[in-house]
Amino acid sequence: MALDRRKNDIAPVVLSQADMLRILEERDNAAREDLAARDDAAPEVLFFLATEGSLKARRAIARNAAAPAHANRLLADDSDEEVRADLARKIGRLLPDLPEDASEKMRVLTIETLERLAQDQLPRVRAILAEEIKALDCVPKKIVDMLARDIEEEVAAPILEYSPLLSDADLIEIITTAQAHFTLKAIAQRKPLGANVSAAIAEALDVPAVAALLVNSSAQIREQTLEKIIEHGARITAWHLPLVMRNDLSQRAIRRIAGFVSAALIDKLAGRNGLDQKTRSELAKRVRLRIDEPVEEARDPGEQASADVALLHREGRLDDAAVERAVESGKREFVIAALALLARAPADTVRRIVQSGTAKPAVALVWRARLSMRVAFKVQSLVMRLKGGELLPARDGVDFPLSEDEMRWHLAYFGLEG
Repeated sequence: MALDRRKNDIAPVVLSQADMLRILEERDNAAREDLAARDDAAPEVLFFLATEGSLKARRAIARNAAAPAHANRLLADDSDEEVRADLARKIGRLLPDLPEDASEKMRVLTIETLERLAQDQLPRVRAILAEEIKALDCVPKKIVDMLARDIEEEVAAPILEYSPLLSDADLIEIITTAQAHFTLKAIAQRKPLGANVSAAIAEALDVPAVAALLVNSSAQIREQTLEKIIEHGARITAWHLPLVMRNDLSQRAIRRIAGFVSAALIDKLAGRNGLDQKTRSELAKRVRLRIDEPVEEARDPGEQASADVALLHREGRLDDAAVERAVESGKREFVIAALALLARAPADTVRRIVQSGTAKPAVALVWRARLSMRVAFKVQSLVMRLKGGELLPARDGVDFPLSEDEMRWHLAYFGLEG
């Protein structure tokens, strides 16, 4: 071990051009791999090893900041996943330090390398690149746009949350066309977040995204946007604490929130500074009402959901909007009961479809229930919790993506015919 330490303390030997050529000619893999890792290796030597070297040599060059741009571009198409992953880590770190006097060819090759990695077939490689460049302002906008719209959460989410190159207009367009549930939540976590973007997130009524928006203290939320959230907040318990913790609540908003949150959360509201007498009196009244509320006997969630669904159906109000609100509120049993009633299917069959983790039979079930593709997509993302490529989006933004024969086939697989 002492000998090893002495070796590590010795400065690396400077290699001449002749030494490098000798190493290449001798075909000693170990020596070639050491050469591939050196930051003083000649560019043409590193390019040769990127072309002809062993896997270890190519990985070393992928990590080597001294590798020439044409070697990096070559390795972006390497067959080995680790080579491309190491290159993705390096290229993001090189971008901010690209010399101002870099040649046009070097810049073009570096951008081509970035584009190729951003299109890599493996989500892991794209995710590594996204993580490295997420906060950079020197990345070509088209690459940021590509990664921001990636179907994989690990790729798109860092860009959506951090990239300074995404304008409010970009973010609103992404929100309105989002096909994956993680998209809105990632945008809601941006710091800072403009009022127009906050309004677009609130309009979507995506439960996790709105919760993240409320928690984001740097998000600008207009009063009318907050009013819309509060309007739906009574049914969505995941929003109660984030609403109470907002520092920008008006007196009117505080009184409205106190109308549906728990006694403990009303106490938090009452502890705020600057409350007027009307609001203090209202909060005190609400606390007394919560304490005096009778404790109801627990009822089976499935039984309660079936009763609620039956009542809405009798009143003619079990429609797209009712089911969509239930989906957004996380009322899984209500959604299952509603689909069972509207699709004329046994609840156990509906539950099997929902638990199958497969999009096509779920979409077919919503079609059979005569509900919209919008509901079908939200069932996939919010109830079934499907992600990225597992989701089946609408055709042309609104239509069911499967033919009626295909949907009947998927339903028949679960015993639903006719």
